[in-house]
Amino acid sequence: MTEERGKEYEELKNALTNATFLPIPYWKLPFNLYIDACGEGLGDALQKMKIIKDKPVDGTICFISRQIKPTQERYGESLIEFLCLVWALEKLHCYLDGTVFDVITYCNAVTSLLSIQKPNRHMLRWHISIQEYRGNRTIAPKSGNIHKNSYGLSRWASANTHKTPAWVPQEEHHVEGICVTKIGT
Repeated sequence: MTEERGKEYEELKNALTNATFLPIPYWKLPFNLYIDACGEGLGDALQKMKIIKDKPVDGTICFISRQIKPTQERYGESLIEFLCLVWALEKLHCYLDGTVFDVITYCNAVTSLLSIQKPNRHMLRWHISIQEYRGNRTIAPKSGNIHKNSYGLSRWASANTHKTPAWVPQEEHHVEGICVTKIGT
């Protein structure tokens, strides 16, 4: 990241954290999960409708983002968007488990990827990982300017370091070695 982009990122981060109220979730109303992905990163915004002075206001619960890993750079746009959904559900499980929520994305392909007949190995694994949210989520592909929150997060995604709350160590599923022994003869 260049120095100029780093400064812009810090300004954006300060604007988001200072100007946005982060309410405690009211569990009876549904969440809105805004997802956006690009070739640089994944960005998600979890928001919840609150009634303030008899008016519905979309209050932000949290923002998360991360950079695309080198192995994911070859994914197409639809796969990266679906990866963004899977990653958001994994990271925001504590909010979304057992609640009703809408996934809001500009990518129509996310809806069709969920109903694909013969998924590849990535898709099959991702399909299985999101099955627990099956009855609680709806996917609403919407275009326009409603994705400003997650759009910026995906373009200026956080670095994948241990200082980032959304960090997952690369060594998490690392196999040290396999030992095969023959028992009995």
